[in-house]
Amino acid sequence: MRHLLSAHDLSREEAVLILDTAAAMAATQQREMKKLPPLRGKTVVNLFFEDSTRTRISFEAAAKRLSADVINFSAKGSSVSKGESLKDTAQTLQAMGADAVVIRHAASGAPHRLATSGWIDAPVINAGDGKHQHPTQALLDAYTMRRHLRGEDAIGSDLAGFRVLVVGDVLHSRVARSNVDLLHTLGAHVTLVAPPTLLPVGVGTWPCEVSYDLDAAVAARPDAIMMLRVQRERMSSAGGGFFPSPQEYSRKYGLDGARLRALGPDALVMHPGPMNRGLEISAEAADSAQAVILEQVTNGVAVRMAVLYLLLAGADDRAGVSTPELVKDSV
Repeated sequence: MRHLLSAHDLSREEAVLILDTAAAMAATQQREMKKLPPLRGKTVVNLFFEDSTRTRISFEAAAKRLSADVINFSAKGSSVSKGESLKDTAQTLQAMGADAVVIRHAASGAPHRLATSGWIDAPVINAGDGKHQHPTQALLDAYTMRRHLRGEDAIGSDLAGFRVLVVGDVLHSRVARSNVDLLHTLGAHVTLVAPPTLLPVGVGTWPCEVSYDLDAAVAARPDAIMMLRVQRERMSSAGGGFFPSPQEYSRKYGLDGARLRALGPDALVMHPGPMNRGLEISAEAADSAQAVILEQVTNGVAVRMAVLYLLLAGADDRAGVSTPELVKDSV
């Protein structure tokens, strides 16, 4: 694995390797001394052309806990705001000696362009591109599910046989696309639930089922339900014609107390954040004992540590490696 650009690119073996490595990383984070030495002397650049809090801070924490130096680059206030191209920015980072670039960009395909252009000779990690992909979010979601649903048998395993609902604004969601790809690769059965106006053209070709009826999908007792944020900033108004009103959307597609109880006590409640409380998810559901939303944030650091480690720690071929030797040595 040279880059991480899309969840679709990962094989089952690669995905399980990342999840297993993340488990090893997470174990080290329970100690008083959380910092590990593998990336000492490496420089990781966070190249963010879109605003972000969770993802940028998570990557920064992951890199620093592996002893890497971190440069945070924001398009606002930089030469990009003066018209500098992605090519020139990339070549500047190359001249500065970047060992890896984590990029978030509004244009779908920008990370792939950066990785394949020859502008920079460093691994590229996609931290979200347009409405296309967000692979590390899908990995941390899968890690969270596997940890709860597989328990002590998690290492080396996938999610075969488990059923997951992904509900809401699929049209604008790179999280939905990435999760469908990765969960399918890991053997899970995924059902998308959304109004027809919030489903993209061609969704019928995705490796999942599609439903317009949240109550019927909930009645089937899935193992996990992921509520997607309604991305109102990508709509011309509160609903932008995609749904009649916020109240109507919440009534038909929101996870409220009644639907939470219908799910049963063992179903995981997930959300990639930030949440629109009272719209796609109620406070009762978000704060319930079944919610693992804050745990997703915690797990994101371990997963991103794993990705950075596997891309930068120096091994040419990590096939078949289930637990990093440097991590084992430091535990």
